[in-house]
Amino acid sequence: MQEAATGIVFTPLDWVWTIMLILLMIVCGVIFYRLGKRSESDFFLAGRGLPWWLPATSVYATHTATDTPMWITGAIYQCGARGIWYPFFAAWTAISAFVSTRIFRRSLAMSQAEWQNLRYSGLGAELLRGWLAGWQTFMNMFVLAWVSAAMGKICVYLFGWPNWLGVVLFTSVCAVYVLVAGYWGVIMADFQQGVISFLVITLVSCWGVYVAGGPLGIVSKLADLGESWRMNPFHFDGFWGLDSGSFYAMDFITLLIMSTVGGLGMGNFIDWYPEAQRIQSAKSVRDASYSIWAGGFVSLIRNSIWAVAILAFFVLYPNIQSEAEYEMGWFRLGFEYLPAGLIGIFFAGIIAIHLSTVSTHLNLGSLYATRDLYHHYINPEATQEQLVKVGRWNTLFLLIGSFVLGLTMQSITSWLIFALWLQAAGIWIPSILQVVWWRFNSWAYLSSWIANLVMSWLVVWVLPELGLLPDLPNWVNFWLLAGLVALVYIPVTFMTKPDDRDHLVRYYAMARPLGFWRPVHEDAVKKGLIGS
Repeated sequence: MQEAATGIVFTPLDWVWTIMLILLMIVCGVIFYRLGKRSESDFFLAGRGLPWWLPATSVYATHTATDTPMWITGAIYQCGARGIWYPFFAAWTAISAFVSTRIFRRSLAMSQAEWQNLRYSGLGAELLRGWLAGWQTFMNMFVLAWVSAAMGKICVYLFGWPNWLGVVLFTSVCAVYVLVAGYWGVIMADFQQGVISFLVITLVSCWGVYVAGGPLGIVSKLADLGESWRMNPFHFDGFWGLDSGSFYAMDFITLLIMSTVGGLGMGNFIDWYPEAQRIQSAKSVRDASYSIWAGGFVSLIRNSIWAVAILAFFVLYPNIQSEAEYEMGWFRLGFEYLPAGLIGIFFAGIIAIHLSTVSTHLNLGSLYATRDLYHHYINPEATQEQLVKVGRWNTLFLLIGSFVLGLTMQSITSWLIFALWLQAAGIWIPSILQVVWWRFNSWAYLSSWIANLVMSWLVVWVLPELGLLPDLPNWVNFWLLAGLVALVYIPVTFMTKPDDRDHLVRYYAMARPLGFWRPVHEDAVKKGLIGS
């Protein structure tokens, strides 16, 4: 038996579970190597032939990462049950499944960046595609970094390893089957990892509730601590206010509007880009819709299970002040209270959670770097063999870059809340407009992206640090950023020409978007591209 620095004992049986999972994932890469090397479409989309339940499982597995229980734990520990509204952004999938998902799948674009060339025309479309391709290459590297940083924290806590070893080791294991089999390896491993992770999350969360005295024991202990309000997801510190440490009704209303209405758009959330890959890998429009709806629904169920477990952790360890310490709460429930033999299953589940997200972002980041940068701008005549080879090199580049970034990250919760919705506040409305309004052009969308990135960092991080702006609550930051960026893209929309009408007509006939497209629809009917 091996005893970790925290006093947690790993028996030989625990290590057997861990090693078996790692070998299973590597075998996936070997089995699907031949499929992954056939073409660019196979390496990045599994040939566009998947039934809905495979990409659905992948949607859930991808968004169940080692950082996810940390930032959800952080939100629930800080805010009580009302913190469940922070990860509620996943509800956008319910609207998207029957609106923007269908539009995107009909376009047959391999990526969100490529879709810009189909939706828009001219120089603006080219600049927008290059911008999104470069941004998504970096963002996938950034996501890999904070997921790997989360795994590093777990290994420091569990084994007392140097941080760099936890950051590098398991992410490198994942890179083996992603490099070998591409998206085929990702999707088949995700299916196994999704099932394993859901079972492990349920097991550990229920065990934590049991240890805390069961539901009635948690209720009683919260009452004794004077913290009964933590059980109420609708407990607000007033309707609105400017205290950055409070949770107002306006925070809830903002999150609700953002998550549901946002499903009409494309690119509203950091989640949209992995989901876009799953959409295009489905064998039909219907399969794409079902996959996004089901994956998002299971993610919301998972969040609810976690929320109850974190309330259990709170009554066991109340009043922890350090964010970096209490966001480890769910992991502590498993490692400190599960019996020997089950600890290995828990750790194997954590590795599954980690690998499912790492594999997606390695392959997705490589898709943008290969399809939208190398193939579109550098070598349009590249053969399928060359594209697969470049895809593997780009995967390796993303892996190394994520290690460099991952070693600099400490707190997970603050980064995730910023990246998941505050950083997208300014492009929330533009991402909807590009789907529902024909007149919204490439220059308007490009300007909203640039303005949003600059203003989000200024408003949330830079100006408060310089003392030029107070720390504002999240709901104020969201609507402030939405308004500031609107001052840029609204004038740009009307000061620049609409996209080429013939281009818009071809796009309309192919994707059949909903909304304000009447002039384009009438032209498509006149040209006989669609029925009246």
